[in-house]
Amino acid sequence: MSSKQSQPALSLVPAPTRARDLLKLTSFPIHPFDQMHGVDTSGLVPAKHLVTGHANDEHVTAYYGVAPSILRSLIERWLELSPPHALDQYTFIDIGCGKGRGLLLASESPFRRVVGVELNPAMAAIAQQNVEHWTHDHAEDLTAPRLAPIEVLEMDALDFDLPDTPTLLFLFHPFEAPVLKQLLRRIETHFAKRPGALDLLYVNAECANVLDRNPGFEQLFLDNVPMSPEDHAADIEAIARQKDYGSTGDEECAIYRYSGRAKGPIFPPSRIAHPTPEASF
Repeated sequence: MSSKQSQPALSLVPAPTRARDLLKLTSFPIHPFDQMHGVDTSGLVPAKHLVTGHANDEHVTAYYGVAPSILRSLIERWLELSPPHALDQYTFIDIGCGKGRGLLLASESPFRRVVGVELNPAMAAIAQQNVEHWTHDHAEDLTAPRLAPIEVLEMDALDFDLPDTPTLLFLFHPFEAPVLKQLLRRIETHFAKRPGALDLLYVNAECANVLDRNPGFEQLFLDNVPMSPEDHAADIEAIARQKDYGSTGDEECAIYRYSGRAKGPIFPPSRIAHPTPEASF
């Protein structure tokens, strides 16, 4: 009887548990914004429920609608920084728009247009439904202010063709550093000859260090922006359903401008002679 050749034992090292892996899918509570406007932007959708089969699924974070008071305040702070172009020339782009709450809020400002880019088909479909309801309701209300036109695109943000207009990019931490780095490269390629034509609003700025290390981007603002009492109450109720999470009543927010890379060596000769991974973009 022949004996089977012994096989080496497999050493299985479990993948580290990330904070986002502990999140639970929730549909409630319904945010006051949704109750007021009859849209569906509430709930928390963890990354494991946003899988599309795309190579970058592992870098997706989660869907959670931005607090209305946070985005409205951040747009106001951006305007206080005196953008180099008129507001109605800017295209507002929400990367990883999810159910589209950011799109609805941005459309209240007189942007040239508002665009949402979302990889997940189910999220993009909900966003489209919300946009249609939002625009229809505003059209029926003669007292409502005019909205900026809104478009939802179901696609990979890294395949999205950035516009030739001045651009305000919005990120509510939709993905982790590897994808953000790729997005910044695309921005640099597209806006290389137009420094100052793209600004970036970043809420829950967990990867701000990626932007800080990129010499093409200038940080204009970094601080905790408080929620309104109504948004904070809604956040407390929603986050209470998540283990090991709590609501601080604010979000770390940053504003950046693509100002272009300086001519000549980006780093001093000593840095060039001894490159590090952190210095590569």
